[in-house]
Amino acid sequence: MPYSASTMTNDAASAAKPLFVTVGDNPARAFGMSAADRANAMAVQAGLEPGGQPSPGRSTVYADLNWAWDPEWLGALAEKPGGALVKNGHPVLANVPAGGDPAPLLAAMLAGDRYQGALEQIDADTTDFSYRKLRKRERPFVMPLDPADPEPVERAAYDASYKGVTDVLTLYLWRRLAFYLTRWAAQAGMTPNTVTAIGFALCAAAFFLFMYGWYWTGIAAGFGFMVLDTVDGKLARCTGQSSHWGNIFDHGVDLVHPPFWWWAWAEGLEAYGRPFERVYELLIVGAIVFGYVAQRVIEGIFVRRYGMHIHVWQQVDSRFRLITARRNPNMVILVAALLVGRPDLGIELVALWTILSLIFHAVRLAQANARHDRGRTVTSWLA
Repeated sequence: MPYSASTMTNDAASAAKPLFVTVGDNPARAFGMSAADRANAMAVQAGLEPGGQPSPGRSTVYADLNWAWDPEWLGALAEKPGGALVKNGHPVLANVPAGGDPAPLLAAMLAGDRYQGALEQIDADTTDFSYRKLRKRERPFVMPLDPADPEPVERAAYDASYKGVTDVLTLYLWRRLAFYLTRWAAQAGMTPNTVTAIGFALCAAAFFLFMYGWYWTGIAAGFGFMVLDTVDGKLARCTGQSSHWGNIFDHGVDLVHPPFWWWAWAEGLEAYGRPFERVYELLIVGAIVFGYVAQRVIEGIFVRRYGMHIHVWQQVDSRFRLITARRNPNMVILVAALLVGRPDLGIELVALWTILSLIFHAVRLAQANARHDRGRTVTSWLA
């Protein structure tokens, strides 16, 4: 049976949102947090209200602390009173409706037995799940939380927080490095906003370094920012510290800074010794900025019309997202050009690739519109 991730975040529904109660005790510390604290933080993010005891008239989600689970399960269970997530027959999470008897469930959780009660069992090993926000489709993890070795749970939670459709550098190059940085930041008590702030400082430093032609130093700062741009989001999701302000801060920086980097790179060519004619430089930077903005507009139109990102429509779109003219693939082009001593050629190639990527997305939007006009549905290949 398929499920899709969703959360209860509407203030008007706060009075009716389920309670969240942990069952048992576990000294394990995944990401530097106690099992109970981390579970409660995840519950808050999923729209549940942590509480020590159930309350008459409200449904209650119970969680066995001896197990770890993808937080997406909580969003699904919050909207499914009468459902129990089971692993090998053992109840891991369950939503007992208001007025329901939790005794059989609690007995099974505390004894480590199979569940024999009346709740509908959702098998963790056979249920399909769509991560709409993370642009992927897979089965969320459910696994024991071993106090002696919490790293498998940390790795599973980290991998679950990764988008399935993103650029090639984020997906493959620094994925392992970002895991260790995420775990270290959590154990050090750093918040995602702190990581984002450090990344922003590196982002600003890269801008000024590019502006003065110190390209290699700027690239080092830029890559540091790019890695931390992965870490802050993973830290928020793995520790339940996501916030509205943090989301705006993180995505705002992501959205605004790339054109400034490319303009600074073009300006730095004079200090490097390979300046453009002024009019030509304006044409190059103008093409990059126009292509970047127009591509973002196309993506927004696609989301508005079809309720999904253009990158998850068909497999070709997901593959193209690996290399499309966003910050990370563009940095690969610039580094390759700098290796041969031609930063001027690098920014020219970025402009060319930006326009080609814009054309690709414009064609894909037109194809989706034509499909819709013929009465055919436009759905994601991940659905």
